This record gives sequence, C-alpha cells and structure tokens, in this order.
Amino acid sequence: MNRPAAVEISYECMRFLITHNPTNATLNKFTEELKKFEVQTLVRVCEATYDKAPVEKEGIQVLIVDDWLKLLNAKFREEPGCCIAVHCVAGLGRAPVLVALALIECGMKYEDAVQFIRQKRRGAFNSKQLLYLEKYRPKMRLRFKDTNGHNCCVQ
Repeated sequence: MNRPAAVEISYECMRFLITHNPTNATLNKFTEELKKFEVQTLVRVCEATYDKAPVEKEGIQVLIVDDWLKLLNAKFREEPGCCIAVHCVAGLGRAPVLVALALIECGMKYEDAVQFIRQKRRGAFNSKQLLYLEKYRPKMRLRFKDTNGHNCCVQ
C-alpha cells in the first residue's frame, strides 16, 4: 500500500505530525522520522500493528486516544512547541480529525481547520468526518490569555 508521507501541522504553540501506522518491518524508519521531528509523544488512533517497545526505547511515549484535549493541554503547557505525532491507519481520517479538533479548540473555524490540514495532507477527511467537525461545538479548552492579556493557545 502506498501511503502518504508524514506531514507537520503547526499552529500557534502547537505542533503535530500526522502519519500512517507502521508495521514491525517499517518501525525503524518510522521511529527515525518521529525523532527527526523531535516527537516525544505518539498517539495511536487505530488497532496496534506494531510492537511499541522499540519506539518507547527511543524515548517516545506511545499512547492511545483517551482524553486527547487533556493530553494537549498538559503537553503544550509543559513544553510549548513540542511535537505530538498522531496516527490512524493511513493518516487520512481519524488522525487529521484529532488535529482539527485541537485547532478548533484554539479558536479556528472548522472550515479553516480543514483547509489548513488539507493544504499539507491531501485527501484528509471523509464526508462523515467533515459533518462531525461542522457540528462540533468547541469549549475553547485550548485557548487562554497570557500574562500580558493576549490571547494564545495552550500557554
């Protein structure tokens, strides 16, 4: 299966790497790619297709989606600008949806979030996912005022 290359999505102090899932055979190359983007946290949004031990041995924490926004809030407060990788099977559906939710929670309109991601990840989102994002009502959980009173995202 020909899979799209990993892409980085950066917005304010957040960085994401959207990628496909590796197999045990491609795990070394996959891990090297994560390290190139200084990823310390990898979120798995699909069934496990690889042994996470070699990834964790490289200092990259592998998580499943539990509370995505809580994770982002904690990680980007601790380390603004750090990169969190997220993958589903092909990196075209569930992973981009999670990144879009983060952008929407920062105050971006859903249409802008979709366009922003699709500029780098062609083919992202199916019609059901687009409908979900359109109906999603953010609570601005990743939006704050900094010490100078300026709006910022997760600081």
